[in-house]
Amino acid sequence: MEEFKVKFKEQADKLGAEIKTLLQEHGNTVIGETTLAQIYQGMRGMTALVSETSLLDAQDGIRFRRRSIPELREQLPKAKGGTEPLPEALFYLMMIGEIPSEEDVENLSAILQRRSHVPTYVFDTMKALPRDTHPMTQFVVGVMALQAESVFAKRYAAGFSKKEYWEATLEDTLNLIARLPHIAAFVYRRKYKGGKAVQPDGMLDWAANFAHMLGYDNEEFKELMRLYMVIHADHEGGNVSAHATHLVGSALSDPYLSYAAGMNGLAGPLHGLANQEVIKWIFEMQKELNTEAPTAEQIAEYVKKTLGEGKVVPGYGHAVLRQTDPRFTAQMEFGKKHMPDDPLVNTVWRIYETVPGILQSLGKVKNPWPNVDAHSGALLVHYGMEEYEYYTVLFAVSRALGVLSSLCWDRALGMPLERPKSVTTAAVKRWLNKEVENLGD
Repeated sequence: MEEFKVKFKEQADKLGAEIKTLLQEHGNTVIGETTLAQIYQGMRGMTALVSETSLLDAQDGIRFRRRSIPELREQLPKAKGGTEPLPEALFYLMMIGEIPSEEDVENLSAILQRRSHVPTYVFDTMKALPRDTHPMTQFVVGVMALQAESVFAKRYAAGFSKKEYWEATLEDTLNLIARLPHIAAFVYRRKYKGGKAVQPDGMLDWAANFAHMLGYDNEEFKELMRLYMVIHADHEGGNVSAHATHLVGSALSDPYLSYAAGMNGLAGPLHGLANQEVIKWIFEMQKELNTEAPTAEQIAEYVKKTLGEGKVVPGYGHAVLRQTDPRFTAQMEFGKKHMPDDPLVNTVWRIYETVPGILQSLGKVKNPWPNVDAHSGALLVHYGMEEYEYYTVLFAVSRALGVLSSLCWDRALGMPLERPKSVTTAAVKRWLNKEVENLGD
């Protein structure tokens, strides 16, 4: 653990010095312009945040520390006998900035294993909720109950130096990442499996142990969980879950509170809940068409019907991407390797062959290509996880790796309270009419 801390602090000090120089020499440099449309339409494309762990390119997709999804799958250490990268290795990369050795990953896995115990009161708190409560609500309640364990909150209350914020944040981050699979598995077993828990296996890696506690000991499913946890881990800093975590964290809220805020954002239909909507839409299509394997022609007609009703085709389009999401491609490659004849997976592929052309013909869609959500549900169903309401919880466990590593960097770099300026429409009108020289009321 000390070696990991030392490496992180060395990287943080080095980058902190570089940022200080950048601000001294170029602090007044204008990096872009803001349009009125951006202010009113969700700040799309507005460069206003720094996130060290990943960068999203409209054409190439997400890059973690400058490495693409295919490069991660090739370069990151794997479990013994496995072919998919270990999530712990990606966390190490986001934190330290370099590809870890197998020994580095083994040490990090051991650190997480030693910190994975969840106090009984957390489960008791979750049991107070009705069983039919949405899985994401149960999950976030568990995280909030666990907040009583926060190292940062306790040390801040006792009083400690700003220079030590990063260390307490890292302690909380490792504890939280270690315990999240237990909380998430408890939600699944409670809601769908009669409350019968599966005890953890200390010999397994982080993602494989999560699969085991969910009740899935198929080796392919463990591989899927490793891949799933890697490709969903981060998507630069502007998406809702990452930005919300950063925003709340900027108020010096501890990692538990900050992460919980981000996951409440992830639970929205326009963010993480979309993976639930995709599989639900496919199931509804299969039911209406009375077939598990609709043809391309049937899919095209159903897509047109969906669009004609003023609805969107879930899993298609992205706020930034303008090509097929590399995370979709990674899942498609997994499917072709492990389940090439699965009817549902093949339906996903036929949808992929059909939908982009239809959306392009409308002339209004900037990105007609599939995103990560378009494929993930079909892979899970293949192994028996048909409870699509739960899928966003899987997403949440994975996303912890990215948003919490970013929070550690925020603390280490001394990022300030986030406080952008807002205006009223009346002020905008006055500005446009040149009645005032600025947007102040």
